[in-house]
Amino acid sequence: MLTVAEALGRVLAMVPRMGEEEVPLAEAAGRVLARPVRAQRSQPPFAASAMDGYALRAADAGPRRVIGTAAAGRGFAGRVGPGEAVRIFTGAPLPEGADSILIQEEAERAGDMVLPRAAPAPGAHVRPAGCDFRAGQEVAAPRRIGAHLLALLAAMNLPRLPVARRPVVAIIPTGDELVWPGESPGPDQIVTSNNFGIAAIVAAQGGIPRLLPIARDDPAALGAALGLAEGADMIVTLGGASVGAHDLVQDALRAAGMELSFWKIAMRPGKPLLAGRLGQVPVLGLPGNPVSALVCAHLFLRPAIDAALGLPAGPLPRRRGILDADLGPNGPREHYLRARREGDRIIPFPDQDSSLLSVLSAADVLAIHPAGGAAMSRGSCIEYIELAP
Repeated sequence: MLTVAEALGRVLAMVPRMGEEEVPLAEAAGRVLARPVRAQRSQPPFAASAMDGYALRAADAGPRRVIGTAAAGRGFAGRVGPGEAVRIFTGAPLPEGADSILIQEEAERAGDMVLPRAAPAPGAHVRPAGCDFRAGQEVAAPRRIGAHLLALLAAMNLPRLPVARRPVVAIIPTGDELVWPGESPGPDQIVTSNNFGIAAIVAAQGGIPRLLPIARDDPAALGAALGLAEGADMIVTLGGASVGAHDLVQDALRAAGMELSFWKIAMRPGKPLLAGRLGQVPVLGLPGNPVSALVCAHLFLRPAIDAALGLPAGPLPRRRGILDADLGPNGPREHYLRARREGDRIIPFPDQDSSLLSVLSAADVLAIHPAGGAAMSRGSCIEYIELAP
């Protein structure tokens, strides 16, 4: 069996990078900037006041005569000469001739005269032109466009942005035992759930989930489901990836032309993971157990989507915390325990059964017990990964 690291390396090697498309700024949040862009103007485009007060010449002394007003969007058109000042508000352009701002808390106003209580230094409370960024300054790529970067790009006067095309991920649930939420399950059936969780992970990571119908345990039905996945950038199957009498997914994928990269990895939950390539399309066959499927999606599908988007891709970041439980020795498979984090304490849940969605939904981290790891006592240092994309 492959290790998790070896399996992830093979998955990432199969993932093609998406092309780029141009979108309006208003539609770019959460997308990945595909290539560097440059500011179309400087910010601020002029020297501006950082405070409400009076624009004046720092070298002058004594009272100044107020000769006008400057506000944001309405600058003062004249020039500030010796012994003069302009009433100014935050964000307004610094008038010609002035070099500092006397803040209003340090000013005494009498009619059209203003007297400084303390003389401001040259440049006081002035934002120099281009102090935030200058025209032509480059924003590096690739990088995900969050709220702060989006605001920066807007200020740079970039109305449209080149972004990575979002990968379409076809998700195929399989099994005679499954029905859709809202349907009435038969006595031997359950409601499909993995596909909705996987779709949420895909969307949060920046992909476009394509939820396909349930494929029954029949070669023809599985073949038809794969036909519906045509045009997708990735295919994820759920369940049936093992080699039991009713586990037909691997055979169906091979019959469709999939080149198998691996099947089974040294982890729990999630041992019966398979991966391969159908033409140029990467395929992940996730286990049927809900927790196994979702844990594998975090460990393998999230990095795969990052790779498709052109982002640096690799294992999810590992952090260290303090184990707040005793763990027995681990077997030959790396164990990803559902746990919650309180400060620096990592608290695994007592029941780690791979069918328990209620436990997974209460977890915010996966604590990692290495393959062949010795027993760990409360207070030990343990690695973990965060579950939120």
